[in-house]
Amino acid sequence: MASIFTKIINGELPGRFVWKDGQAVSFLTINPVTPGHVLVVPRKEIDHWEQIDTPTFTHLSDVSQKIGRAVKAAYDAPRMGLLIAGLEVPHLHIHVFPAHTLESFDLTRAEQNPDPAQLDESARRIRASLRALGYQENVPEEPVG
Repeated sequence: MASIFTKIINGELPGRFVWKDGQAVSFLTINPVTPGHVLVVPRKEIDHWEQIDTPTFTHLSDVSQKIGRAVKAAYDAPRMGLLIAGLEVPHLHIHVFPAHTLESFDLTRAEQNPDPAQLDESARRIRASLRALGYQENVPEEPVG
């Protein structure tokens, strides 16, 4: 059965995408630990991160770093967090988020009911920052409506 992330990637469920390429996507999490919290996800379903092939993992790391730079600029964050937990959804995903304290790494502190307008604004800010850094070819268009 397809994971929830595969359903988001395939357009069966909505997602606030900030990055798309042939191997990976990135979209905002619906439960951010801080504003600007995104997930970097491979298009192919891989449950455990240590099972991913090295070239794909290298690509995910590269995308995570680019997105981390963009999020840091968009939110003037002192540090960027990167975390692979692997317990929430059985589909590899890398959390990338502005980190202000060590508590920023505690996913149990994630917002359970974030304001959809704030999530939309976060996606806009991150996409604009990615474009400013020269990654236009991987930044999806703003959704209409």
